[in-house]
Amino acid sequence: RARRDALHRAVRDLGGTPVAAEAAYELPFPVADPAGAVRLAAVLEDRVAGVYSDLVRASPGPKRGEAAAALTEAAVRAVRWRGSDVTFPGLAERV
Repeated sequence: RARRDALHRAVRDLGGTPVAAEAAYELPFPVADPAGAVRLAAVLEDRVAGVYSDLVRASPGPKRGEAAAALTEAAVRAVRWRGSDVTFPGLAERV
């Protein structure tokens, strides 16, 4: 929640309009068992890393460091869920 609120403020401070999370949303694939849930967790962390990667690119000064720290945290969580890393976490165009 703290990261969500900080991201909301950062987007607003950069002149953007934060979009509230939907009350419900479609999962990217069916989750029928624990392995699927683990796979979903990794996908979600990868997506979070992507958002923070965009924020790193858009942020000046100290805000960039905060965004980079959040990107790192999301990438580490994704590795823990997936069991392997990616070369450029948060940069889908480089994976």
